[in-house]
Amino acid sequence: MKIIKYTDDDYPQEIQALVERCDVDFQTQDATVRTILEAVKQDRDEALLKFTHQFDRIDYQLSDLEVGPEEIQEAYNQVTLDELEALKLAAGNIERFHEKQVQESWEYKEGEVTLGQMVRPLAIIGIYVPGGKASYPSSVLMNAIPARVAGVEQVIMCSPTPGGEVSPHTLVAADIAGVDRIFKVGGAQAVAAMALGTDTIPRVDKIVGPGNIYVALAKRMVFGLVDIDMIAGPSEILVVADDSARPEFIAADLLSQAEHDEEALPMLVTPSESLAQKTLGELEKQKGELKRIAIIEESLNNKCRLIVTASLDDALELANRIAPEHLELAVENPWETVKRIKNAGAIFLGHYTPEAIGDYMAGPNHVLPTSGTARFSSPLGVYDFIKRTSLIHYSREELAKSGKTCRTLAEMENLDAHTKAVQIRVS
Repeated sequence: MKIIKYTDDDYPQEIQALVERCDVDFQTQDATVRTILEAVKQDRDEALLKFTHQFDRIDYQLSDLEVGPEEIQEAYNQVTLDELEALKLAAGNIERFHEKQVQESWEYKEGEVTLGQMVRPLAIIGIYVPGGKASYPSSVLMNAIPARVAGVEQVIMCSPTPGGEVSPHTLVAADIAGVDRIFKVGGAQAVAAMALGTDTIPRVDKIVGPGNIYVALAKRMVFGLVDIDMIAGPSEILVVADDSARPEFIAADLLSQAEHDEEALPMLVTPSESLAQKTLGELEKQKGELKRIAIIEESLNNKCRLIVTASLDDALELANRIAPEHLELAVENPWETVKRIKNAGAIFLGHYTPEAIGDYMAGPNHVLPTSGTARFSSPLGVYDFIKRTSLIHYSREELAKSGKTCRTLAEMENLDAHTKAVQIRVS
């Protein structure tokens, strides 16, 4: 951990490195993932069984790959009533928020010309969920519920089960969110199966959900055969704070990001050097109380940045340049301040809105653009599970009126068949 001050000689270089950050190295695993994709393309289900044995250390028959109703019921038996209530409450919040995003078809007339747009949901989507001892029920809810709200006909889910380990919380979340079919397949082979289709796993229209480098690279490789949500980099948080902020709150939020993984990027940007120093002390104090201390320390030592700017204006300008996944405005007037934010995946306003509440149950989606892609990307939402089709209708009379202009434009591009396609209808 270190404090970077605007008066430091290397301040511009440090800031530029944050703005241009991108820690995803696709080259190192490129050949491995291509081999897996090709094997699934050629051998289909047999390749899935082979890779499941190789990577997850378990021998399945084809009939074992899909989770059955009895396994869902057993998962419910392993979940406490409090946990079940929490999942249902979060699901309700997520559903209500995403219902506001629903788009409708529309059309309008200009004389005897009718133009419009037809909105239709995707037919089938696939969700990837990390598995084994890891439990990510919130990820299931955030990915599946917007698809259901959009009207997607079928939602399937792939999740690995290393050594046969299955998270009951993940299965229950999938059932609550309306996932239709769940498969015990993970890694690049799961992405390949969903993109290409096998006899067991259907081909989908879009793949969403987080994963390791193999999953991320596989998603990038199959893009074009299917759609994907994004290629996610390490998780990140940027807190913009003024003197009204409490250092113990800021430290707690930076630590909540650091515990994700060693590459997580916790950042504080403030015009107050005193606040930065106090936050540094709180980080040292609080980290020792946490379970994932080894991961946290590596993230803090290698990635954490506490940045002191000349003014709050400079802090906000820097936040826009960095375009963080999560942005907290720990300032006295957050609703005035937020008007100046241009680039962020999600914004948390005020001293009592920690990023953690957005991760789990506030309602907005926690699948967010990372690595500065908030400059041009948006959170996952209902709009990611629909497609839009243009509608165009001309009467004969209107086509005749527009024919000369259409012919002129076609001749500019030397495409006379386009001209004839109009003339044959009106001559």
